[in-house]
Amino acid sequence: MQHLRRSVNSISYLNRSSLSRCRRLFATSTETEEKIEIPNYIHRSPTSILKALSQTVGFDPTAAHYKYHDDPYLIPLSNVGKRSFALAMESGRKSATFIRQQHSNLFQHREAEPPIEAFIPTKMFTVDSEVEISDLVTSIEHSHVNDAILVYSLLKKNNVEIPNDLKQAFLEMLCFYNCEEPLEEEMIEERWFRQNQRMRERHRKTWKDNDTAEQLYNEIEPKTPQTYASIIRGMCKYYQVEKAYAIFQDCLANNVKLEVESFNSILNVIRFIKESADLRWALMLDLLKTMKEKGINPNLGTLNACLNSISEMGTKNAKDYAIQIMTEFKNIGIEPSLASYYHILQTFCRDRGPVSHVLVDILNEIEGKEFEMSDIKDTMFFVTAMDVCKNHLYDLNLAKRVDAFLHVGENYNLIGDSYKESIYYRNYFSLLVQAEPFEKFMADYYHLLVPHVYIPEPSVMEEILKAVEVTGAIENIPLLWSHMICFEQISRDNLLALIVRIMLQNKPDLTIKTQENLKETFSHIAWDIWCKIEEKNELRSKPVVWTGKLLGDILRIICTSEDVDRASVIMEKLLNDQQKILGEPDYIAMEDFVQLCITKKQPSRAIQCLQYCTEIGFNESKNLAKTICKGFTLDENHTRRVVRYVGESVIQEIEKEMQEEAAKNVAQ
Repeated sequence: MQHLRRSVNSISYLNRSSLSRCRRLFATSTETEEKIEIPNYIHRSPTSILKALSQTVGFDPTAAHYKYHDDPYLIPLSNVGKRSFALAMESGRKSATFIRQQHSNLFQHREAEPPIEAFIPTKMFTVDSEVEISDLVTSIEHSHVNDAILVYSLLKKNNVEIPNDLKQAFLEMLCFYNCEEPLEEEMIEERWFRQNQRMRERHRKTWKDNDTAEQLYNEIEPKTPQTYASIIRGMCKYYQVEKAYAIFQDCLANNVKLEVESFNSILNVIRFIKESADLRWALMLDLLKTMKEKGINPNLGTLNACLNSISEMGTKNAKDYAIQIMTEFKNIGIEPSLASYYHILQTFCRDRGPVSHVLVDILNEIEGKEFEMSDIKDTMFFVTAMDVCKNHLYDLNLAKRVDAFLHVGENYNLIGDSYKESIYYRNYFSLLVQAEPFEKFMADYYHLLVPHVYIPEPSVMEEILKAVEVTGAIENIPLLWSHMICFEQISRDNLLALIVRIMLQNKPDLTIKTQENLKETFSHIAWDIWCKIEEKNELRSKPVVWTGKLLGDILRIICTSEDVDRASVIMEKLLNDQQKILGEPDYIAMEDFVQLCITKKQPSRAIQCLQYCTEIGFNESKNLAKTICKGFTLDENHTRRVVRYVGESVIQEIEKEMQEEAAKNVAQ
């Protein structure tokens, strides 16, 4: 009882002390009145958290891209493999989308609330569908061009009145996509690998004449400035320049107020309007003056359009025109983008023109800055800059500055597509292997970037092998050969001949630790080359035509490891397929094989080599027969075969020489 009373007293004391403490805190807070400042709202994208997490990890060049399965057997190690793996995965997505669309009745369940629109099958339209204005609005919002065209024709057929603002939105979509169904935004890999095809189609008229876009343009009445602007920009984008310029001139004559993008579209295709450089420059100035008179402020697109047209002029004055345009636009506060500098490089650094160091000035201006996409040709800067470093200036230090600038912030996003990335690293690697010490090149660049970032093309691999040949760094041959297999380059005759020549002409130095086991390794590589080519020829997949020189060199390398069985397989190939093999091997390869047979006591195989030499027409066949007769104790059958190939007189001559040598030895 006393213990319980003591506990109650202690609890009441704690309550009183806590109450007095709270009163003091409340009195203090009322006196100071702390102010809570709410920070300004910062807009975050859906991937902001992922970006923040990725920055903590950093870039790992030894890891494959996240789009590939993290499995050694499923990571592609060739350019063709990377493309096939990525597109195969995307093809699966497209197949799933097709199934969902064709059997939409089976996919009516909802994955989430509110429903995720991307998971819901879209409405399908046929010529018998009952459509409404809302269907056309939905198709335009989702850029479903084919559906929108069908819905529009059905609405017209049913005499449904369509508002002009909806017609305008429809026209803008048709002009932007040229009445073709665009690739879905989710198909990232297909866009990545398809950009090269689009570049091939540039400067070629692809506008669909008298199609839905032009029909809709003629139907819209009254026409607004936006209507004229849409058709002008669409025609210029797909190089229907003649019609676009005619509509543009009519707008100027009728005082239609066009926006700046319409002028930019015309400035971008001046080369199709005027032929000579002077006329193009005069038209450009006239258009810029017209913009000033009408109070139309130019923008970055205007600058890039002017520089693009100037880069196509190809005259001595083009450089002066480009400098003048850049100066004028900087004076009015318009900063150039990477596309602007790309056009400058195109103007100043021509293939057959004088050497220009304008890239140095450009890097001094923009080095260390982070750029965002503001023009479609921003992606052309890095590949062009590296091409200038390699082929125009041959400047390794400048190339390293370009590469460092590429990796500033998010600038790597502006590398473009897979084709541009490949060309960029092709030029960079080619310059590095020629100008950088080979050991440094392998340690700092090759091992870092190959194969997950860049896979050397056959031309680059050839330069690397030539650098190995010059520097004598033959310890890298096993690695390079394994990469040639992974990169599917073993069908390249020049690479095979080069790597065999390097192994043949460079003897491993046994005093160097890295070259202790190279003799046997080279023999294995030579045999591997033989097996790979024979396997491909059996499958008839890009067959490789054997040359006598290549087979002879492989034979010599295998003879150095004293593997008589493998060497005999090569010898039988030479003997049995003489009509299919181009050229003939070096005679020294035959000597090496015979010496190996003597060492391993294989007279039949040595005589087989003698047969080949006589059939192929070697003048040294008699010398080879002498070597065989001196190296072996031939039985009657072997002697008869030798006589058949070189004649009995040669055998008699050999026996006479052997008797004379024996007599000399006895006399001594």
